Amino acid sequence: MKQFTVLIAIVATLAVFQGTQAKTFSECELARLLRTKYGFDKTKVNNFVCLAKAESTLSTTATHKNSNGSTDYGLFQINNKYWCSTPGYKSAGNDCKIACSALLTDDISQAVSCANKVYARHGYSAWNGWKAKCQSGLKDLSSC
Repeated sequence: MKQFTVLIAIVATLAVFQGTQAKTFSECELARLLRTKYGFDKTKVNNFVCLAKAESTLSTTATHKNSNGSTDYGLFQINNKYWCSTPGYKSAGNDCKIACSALLTDDISQAVSCANKVYARHGYSAWNGWKAKCQSGLKDLSSC
């Protein structure tokens, strides 16, 4: 029975990642995209690139299991406890109204939209990586 449960977990994980393409950005590539496609100003670009680097090493397929049982997803490490939904996890909400798997693609439109929602509600301090690595100073990416 235990082997069957493990097999089910593996199949479910593969289903989530089926068709997902991994994209790892360079700092400048992400900075240009945030500035040109999403209209971020210089300060917001510098902060979002720094937090993405600190949280996901700029990878769209990054995940992190937290000690409380929740998981962070994607480039901006959006948590499934409040922001997105995953099968089998009872969350307090799905404030971004998306499946967490949508945050793991190389199209970052939904990740940016959800991260903006998190930022609007809690600021950059919603991300522990930003507090640890970005709060005290940012790299200027305006030359990118």
